[in-house]
Amino acid sequence: MLRLSELRLPLDHTDEDLNQALLRQLRIPPEHLLERHLVKRSVDARRRDRIQLIYSMDVRVKGEAALRRKHARNPKICSAPDTRYRYVGHAPAAFPSRPEHQPVVIGAGPCGYFAALLLAQMGFRPLLLERGQQVKERTRQTFGFWRGQRRLDPESNAQFGEGGAGTFSDGKLYSQVSDPEHYGRKVLEELVACGANAEILTHHHPHIGTFKLATVVRGLRARIEELGGEVRFGTRVQRLQLAPCSDPLKPWQLVGLELADGTTLPTRHVVLAPGHSARDCFSMLEQVGVAIEAKPFSVGLRIEHPQQLIDQARWGNNAGHPRLGSAEYKLVHHAENGRCVYSFCMCPGGFVVGATSEEGRVVTNGMSQHSRNERNANSGLVVNLEPEDLAPYARHPGDALAGVALQRDLEARAFQLGGGTYAAPAQRLEDFVAGRPSQQLGCIAPSYQPGITPADLMTALPSPVIAAIREAIPAFARRIKGYDHPDAVLTGVETRTSSPVRIPRDDQMESLNTAGLIPAGEGAGYAGGIFSAGIDGIRAAEAVARQLLRLTSESSA
Repeated sequence: MLRLSELRLPLDHTDEDLNQALLRQLRIPPEHLLERHLVKRSVDARRRDRIQLIYSMDVRVKGEAALRRKHARNPKICSAPDTRYRYVGHAPAAFPSRPEHQPVVIGAGPCGYFAALLLAQMGFRPLLLERGQQVKERTRQTFGFWRGQRRLDPESNAQFGEGGAGTFSDGKLYSQVSDPEHYGRKVLEELVACGANAEILTHHHPHIGTFKLATVVRGLRARIEELGGEVRFGTRVQRLQLAPCSDPLKPWQLVGLELADGTTLPTRHVVLAPGHSARDCFSMLEQVGVAIEAKPFSVGLRIEHPQQLIDQARWGNNAGHPRLGSAEYKLVHHAENGRCVYSFCMCPGGFVVGATSEEGRVVTNGMSQHSRNERNANSGLVVNLEPEDLAPYARHPGDALAGVALQRDLEARAFQLGGGTYAAPAQRLEDFVAGRPSQQLGCIAPSYQPGITPADLMTALPSPVIAAIREAIPAFARRIKGYDHPDAVLTGVETRTSSPVRIPRDDQMESLNTAGLIPAGEGAGYAGGIFSAGIDGIRAAEAVARQLLRLTSESSA
């Protein structure tokens, strides 16, 4: 197969136009083209009056070897890469021979589910433990909380439960992670096999959507169980059991898990994929002596505009074209005070939701359905934190949990500003920039559930963060016309952009000081979204498999 890239066509092209572009690039007659497959499709909208679609295609042709030599110097024509995933090995038929050798995965987010799936596919019969509930019950709990019909359940909510925090999001499947292509392809193919639309295999910026994600995670669970794995919900790991180890580089060996119901599980092989909001887990790791450290993260607000405004700004007269859908944006501004302001988790045609996992706190996040057809676009508008922001929250120099303390403080402030009812404080953009409280909102209706309270967001975040956002808004308006609409809605606070801690690991993906513990995914500080978390889950499964294969090899020697 040959891969052709950079096939550019106008927005209103036909399938025959695409076929002719292929033939022209290859310089072959139609009868020499045997088959073709779409690899990727993206949009070039740098000129709104001349929007183009860009295709990458794999083709099979007559005389392929000669054609490859003919185009050897053309960077847009090359051999199609082999993206098939290859397992590192498979478990022996009698696995596990001892209970403590059964691998355990903690956390049923995308990282944990892909770790468990890969271990199951390799025959290692993993046990997956999740503190929250199955996605169907979790959805009832979460939507009930948003609608004011249910109390917040700290164990099962927008952050905890089957599918992880990504279940109530846009379901974006792109990131800046640098990994061999076959890992990402494996993630996408497994998602499609579990119910995601096949278009995610070819779109440049693929997304699944919230309701579709619920179907997908149920499919992942079913596949794990069909392959001999086990998934337990409502099962929180309260403590790791560690024993002294003779290895001077790793003083601890994982030997078991203590569960919240008082039972224990013997295990020496754990993938720890807790998610970025598992604050009690981070505290427990610190208490038992597992190495953890502070990690940079950002905080800010959610901003909402009419989706039609964003479509017009990005697509011009082509807004509403069926090949374009709802427009997205990605913005960055470097403020004079040294802070970086950027859009985060932009959700076209979506809505803003309450994402707290703790009582007495307000947290915002965005989500979209697959159709992305709600009236508003929303995005995080976030700013990096500096050491001086964390210093007041540190218990001692180098406190790994100072970021958690800062998050909790900001979320508690937002709860009070919103009136203490889980309503979120909200402000008109014009009032925010002018530094005056909003008495009421304008013509843009906020979408936040469980509701909003007009407020002054100046005290919701550190003052350097507020100053940087105020400076960024007119700069962003120069790139997206109407971004500074006076009635655009700002809602606070956005604090769960990423994990505030990292669980450091070595080049074998094992904890620096605890043998048998494989920290992975977003909560461990190694991913930033569904796609990269899934990739890290695969890599974590490979690390565990290599450990187990060494054990079985040594025992049979």
